Amino acid sequence: MKSGGPGFVGIKFCQECNNMLYPKEDKEQRKLLYSCRNCDFQMDADNPCIYVNKIQHEVDELTQIIGDVIADPTLPRTEDHPCQKCEHKEAVFFQSQTRRAEEGMRLYYVCTHPSCMHRWTE
Repeated sequence: MKSGGPGFVGIKFCQECNNMLYPKEDKEQRKLLYSCRNCDFQMDADNPCIYVNKIQHEVDELTQIIGDVIADPTLPRTEDHPCQKCEHKEAVFFQSQTRRAEEGMRLYYVCTHPSCMHRWTE
């Protein structure tokens, strides 16, 4: 587990009636409590975090292609797929299999113009 984050925030249950406890603010003492909605049970919160929203971004495969591929003499070159950004005629291309099995194989293109190096896939 990474340090510095709120960690795991679980569900808490009442010790008297086993119903779920809900976060509640004690405005007088300025602290967070967990309170039962069925009985009068309350307990101090041991963690000030009551909710964690974890967002995971997928890394764009095109950003992982490095610009050095245009100088690689082993890669095939084509003039059949001009650059969509600068309209340069030549591009290098290669095939790569994605981690997602349902997508299969995909061709990646990189513009060979030194000031462009635009990347795209078809």
